[in-house]
Parts: sequence; C-alpha cells; structure tokens
Amino acid sequence: MVYVSHFPPGTSKWNKIEHRLFSYISMNWRGKPLTSLAVIISLINSTKTKTGLTIKTVLDDNIYKTGIKIKDEIFEKINIEANDFCEQWNYIINPI
Repeated sequence: MVYVSHFPPGTSKWNKIEHRLFSYISMNWRGKPLTSLAVIISLINSTKTKTGLTIKTVLDDNIYKTGIKIKDEIFEKINIEANDFCEQWNYIINPI
C-alpha cells in the first residue's frame, strides 16, 4: 500500500518544513556566487537553523524518460482508493 499526498500547484506556502528552512538557506548562501549545482548543494547541506535543524541534500542525476503513456486498460487495473481529505490530491494505491 502506498499513500500519495500532493500539495496543489502554487501552494508550497502550506509546506511548513519548506517555510522553516528557506530563510536559513537564503541567509547561508547570501553573497556567494551560485556557480554550479555542486556549490548550491554544498551550501544547502551546510545550512543549520537556530534550533539545530539540518538539511541533507543529494543531486539526483538520473535521467528519467518523459512522455511515457500508460494504456487505458493497464491504468484501469491500478487499485487507487480516494482519501477522505482532498481526494484530488491525496490517494492510496493498493496492491492488485
């Protein structure tokens, strides 16, 4: 069983962790040139809040195929169950 929860587009403001960390990330890389992904990841990884919250960041350099279409008959076999709360954005995928 897989529980899937999404934030609707444009609502990252609801993500309390993102809000709690973003200002610290911004302060940590203030005045430093963001010249590469490695530099950005390093600066984010070295961020720490006043209460000791730290961030672990890794670069996902895998190449993912885009535009993959699943046939309707295969998609219909997926056992998706709507969640009671915001069922458009939260659902459960059960084993077949």
